[in-house]
Amino acid sequence: MFKKILIANRSEIAIRIMRAAKELGIETVAVYHEVDRNSPFVHYADYSYELKADTPKAGYLDIGQIIDIAKQSGAEAIHPGYGFLSENCDFPDACENAGIKFIGPSAHAIAVMGNKTAARQLMADAGVPIVPGTTEKITNIDDAIAVAKDMGFPVLLKAAAGGGGKGMRRVDKAEDFQSGFEAASREALKAFGDDTVYLEKFIVNPKHIEIQLLGDEHGNYVYLAERDCSVQRRHQKVIEEAPSTVLDEDTRRRMGEVAVNAARACNYANAGTVEFLLDRNKNFYFLEMNTRLQVEHPVTEMITGIDLAKAQIRIASGEELWFGQEDVKITGHAIECRIYAEYPLNNFLPDTGRIKYLREPGGYGVRVDSGIETGSEVSIHFDPMLSKLIAWGSDRETALRRMERALRNYRIIGLKTVVPFHIAALNHPVFRNGYFDTGFIENEFDFAELERMRDEYEEMIAAIAAYSHRMKNKLYYTRNGKPNINKWRQKQLMTRRMG
Repeated sequence: MFKKILIANRSEIAIRIMRAAKELGIETVAVYHEVDRNSPFVHYADYSYELKADTPKAGYLDIGQIIDIAKQSGAEAIHPGYGFLSENCDFPDACENAGIKFIGPSAHAIAVMGNKTAARQLMADAGVPIVPGTTEKITNIDDAIAVAKDMGFPVLLKAAAGGGGKGMRRVDKAEDFQSGFEAASREALKAFGDDTVYLEKFIVNPKHIEIQLLGDEHGNYVYLAERDCSVQRRHQKVIEEAPSTVLDEDTRRRMGEVAVNAARACNYANAGTVEFLLDRNKNFYFLEMNTRLQVEHPVTEMITGIDLAKAQIRIASGEELWFGQEDVKITGHAIECRIYAEYPLNNFLPDTGRIKYLREPGGYGVRVDSGIETGSEVSIHFDPMLSKLIAWGSDRETALRRMERALRNYRIIGLKTVVPFHIAALNHPVFRNGYFDTGFIENEFDFAELERMRDEYEEMIAAIAAYSHRMKNKLYYTRNGKPNINKWRQKQLMTRRMG
């Protein structure tokens, strides 16, 4: 087992990995840009090193500097988290050349699965069902339009080099194909440095189901049931749950076996996720493979009892899988709500600013993976996700009630968040009955209901803010209302120290 690892990431995922490492008796090293100097993850680590770069993104993407810090700190391995360098195939190679273990799959697996057209071809060759479409880069618009007409509109134009909803455009008719292609290409180039776009048949109102798997370096594989990630805005997930409300045991087994076959096709080792689209007839199609730990991994941990971050570290250290497929049991139901600093009533527009007050919920069956605290600055430099709220219950109804209670007790003052949206979504009858699909927010969700929820939630937040202000002021006055000079001086001194 490693003695020290470096986490090449930030915020909540960095803390998540550090916790797993410390429970395994491993020391942790954080890297941070100047804008993150006072972030919780920097202080949570055993050692912290600053990344020198003009912009935060440039710092967290600087492979050479991160490798140098790993050597300087004595870290034997690097965990990339998700985002940033986690799916950059140059990073594992750089680690290997430096004699440092990369906690993740091989560069080959990342390269093959990271290129969506290459992955589709590999999956087709391996007998994995794929969504009808092209397996090569679109180079001729007229030919692509002809393919689209043969498949039937609507179709989806997708970036080959990435995911997360970037470089993706739905096209409903031939006349819009050119403009859609140009927009997808521009966005793909900006997001991934590669303007390659391919074509897929758009499956109307599918379920987005993904299978979590683990593979060791000795050829052993297991799949850990599924997650339903169908509640999305701008093709990005907002609410996830496990297990799915629509899968029976036979479909779950078939999807799991296909996911393992997909992993074997590229000699995959470590944690990975194979994503599928599931239609109303329970036909499923390969969408993509994410060669990293997923944001929504906690719901799988909650229903299986398997710590995926620890599993990644143990597999990277050379251990064989310590359990088989027959040992994987599903217990209860788990739901995750991503807590974004976004304003749902303005098309989920991101918000920025300082968190003036934070109180995170707790209690039995409630988990918060967070990277923030009171005073944290939420900037334009990073994704607006603040934390992940996870609730577990013995059944779905219990998990839903527990999640709503937790959401109503989540207090974030200083930023607009999606908390009111989550409360309204969880109470929507379509979500409640479990038969929602990827068009839920666009086609089913009632934003008028959210208006009412927003007013209720903001009144609650305002009342808490006022109470907090009164309590704070009481500290600086004596019982007869006269100023407490010593307390006042302490406050002024602390204010100067903090800048």
